[in-house]
Amino acid sequence: MENDYRFLRACRRQDVDCTPVWMMRQAGRYLPEYRELRKKYSFWEMCRTPELAVEVTLQPLRRMEIDAAILFSDILVPLVPMGAAIEFHEGKGPIVEKPIRSAADLKTLKVIDANETVPFVMDAIRILRRELDGKVPLIGFSGAPFTLASYLVEGGGSKQ
Repeated sequence: MENDYRFLRACRRQDVDCTPVWMMRQAGRYLPEYRELRKKYSFWEMCRTPELAVEVTLQPLRRMEIDAAILFSDILVPLVPMGAAIEFHEGKGPIVEKPIRSAADLKTLKVIDANETVPFVMDAIRILRRELDGKVPLIGFSGAPFTLASYLVEGGGSKQ
């Protein structure tokens, strides 16, 4: 039964036989197969290419018995088509080329239609649902507006 996954039962606060386990994509960075892909492709290429996002999503499932898959992506994906130039730098994470500093800067951002500007996300989800074939649930995630705004204003990740 599709709703009988350990992970989903735990999400519903129902009894489970043990704590569900899943691996965030960051946790997958230790996998040699992930590192091999990163030698060939940039982080953005991996996010924007459905087949690569699917491959990275599935890598932990091939090695471990886990209770859910997490879509390989990044919370900042929608900011690029909105007009923010973002680059990922090794050891520094995402850097916003022109942080928002004024109302005029804010007006340069566009409202987007996700189906038109980030279709690769839904493409990856469609492929993953087929690949997972009901074995485990698929978890997606997104950045809340305040988090995305914080990146735009701070110019990247910030502890302040």
